[in-house]
Amino acid sequence: MSKSNLKGRMVYLVDGSRTPFLKAQGKPGPFRASDLAVAAGRPLLTRQPFEPDALDEVILGCVSSGPDEANIARITALRLGCGHKVPAWTVHRNCASGMQAVDSAALNIATGRADLILAGGTEAMSHHPVLLNNTMIAWLGDWSRAKTLSQRASQLAKLRPGHFQIIIALLRGLSDPIVGLSMGQTAEIIAHRFGISREMMDQFAVSSHQRLGNAIKQGWLDEVEAIFDSNGKLYEEDDGLRADSSVEKLAKLKPVFDRPTGMVTAGNSAQVTDGAAWLLLASAPMVKKYKLQPLGRLVDSQWSALDPAQMGLGPVHAMSALLQRNQMSSEDIDYWEINEAFAAQVLACQAAWQDKDYCREELGLKKAYSPIPSETLNVDGGGVSLGHPVGASGTRILLHLLKTLQRNNKKHGVASLCIGGGQGGAMLLENLS
Repeated sequence: MSKSNLKGRMVYLVDGSRTPFLKAQGKPGPFRASDLAVAAGRPLLTRQPFEPDALDEVILGCVSSGPDEANIARITALRLGCGHKVPAWTVHRNCASGMQAVDSAALNIATGRADLILAGGTEAMSHHPVLLNNTMIAWLGDWSRAKTLSQRASQLAKLRPGHFQIIIALLRGLSDPIVGLSMGQTAEIIAHRFGISREMMDQFAVSSHQRLGNAIKQGWLDEVEAIFDSNGKLYEEDDGLRADSSVEKLAKLKPVFDRPTGMVTAGNSAQVTDGAAWLLLASAPMVKKYKLQPLGRLVDSQWSALDPAQMGLGPVHAMSALLQRNQMSSEDIDYWEINEAFAAQVLACQAAWQDKDYCREELGLKKAYSPIPSETLNVDGGGVSLGHPVGASGTRILLHLLKTLQRNNKKHGVASLCIGGGQGGAMLLENLS
C-alpha cells in the first residue's frame, strides 16, 4: 500500500471549485454562507462520474454561519443532493477553517475510514450579525415579564442611550480576547519587529492587485464558477480588484488599527469578503473505480502555535515543521501560497523565514531558511486583492496552488495561513501530472 506522511493511504485531491469572492458593501450581500457553498459545490459535483450520494461525508469550514444554518455542512450537503445518508459536519479554526476541513477529510481517507469526501469552506462576512448588548438583553427579559400597563411604563422609563449600543460581531470576532488586540494590531507588532515599512506594505498591496488582474486577464482562475443571485444578476469574477491601485494612492489612506501613527490601512489589508471553495478528496481505490484524474495529492500537513500577539507569523512555524519532517528546504518548493491577511504579515513571514535569530530562538534551528522568492509566492494575488472570507480562504489557497503547479508544470507547493489566536497551518502538495 502506498504511504504518505499522513501515516496511511495516499490522499488524492481530485477536483475543486469556488465562487467569485465578493467584497462586502456595508450591508448584507446577496448570498448567505450556505448559498455560496451550494453555488460552488453544484457544478463541481455535476461534472463528476458519480452521484452526490456516493460521498462518504461532507466537511465544511465556517467561522460564523447564520441562525438558519446550524451545522451548515449538513444543510449544504442536503441542498447539494447528497441525500439523507451522507453525514456532514462543520469545523471551525478561525482563518484556517477551510484548510482544517481538508485536513480532517485527508486524515479520514488516510486511515481508511472514508474513500470519497467533499471538503471546503464558506463565509458570508457581510452577514455576520449585529448584536444587542447585555444591558439591552436584560431589559428585554424584564420587559417580557412586565404584564400590567404600569409595569411596562416603569420598564420603559428605565431605557437609556446605552441600551442601544450595538455590538458588531465581525469586529469582535477579529479581536483576540486573551491579549486584547485586534488582528490588525498584531500585524502592526510584527511589522515593527521586522522593520516592515508603510511603503513596503503598500507596494505589496499594489503587486497583489496587479497579479490578480493579470491572472484574470490570462484566464488563470478557471476554478471560479459564475453564480446568479435571486434577482438574476451574474457574478463571474472576484470584485475586489482595484486595477488602478498605486503606491501613491494607497499612501493617502489613514491607518485603521493604530491611529494616528500606524502603518496598516484598509488598502494593505485583506478585504472583508463573501465566498466559498471546495475540494474533492479521494483514495486510490476511488480514483481507479471512477477513472478520476487528480489535480495532485496531499503529502503532509502541520498545525503550529505561537504568541497570539504575533499570530501573523504562524505560517513560519507551521511551514518550518512541515519542511523539517519531510526533509525539504526552501529550494525544494516550487510555489508558495501564504494567505494575505495583511501585507505586513506576509512580508514579516518572509523576513522571519530568513532571519537567523528568529529561526534559532523561535524555531530551534541552527540556521535560517533560504528566502522565499517573490516570483513564486502568491503569484496570482491573494487576500489583499481578492478578499479573505475567513472560512473559505484555506480551501481557496490549496485549490489555486494545485492549479498553479499544473499550469507551470512544477511538482511541490506549500500553502499556509496565519490563524487568529496565535496559530499557523500549512500543507505540502504534490502535482502528479
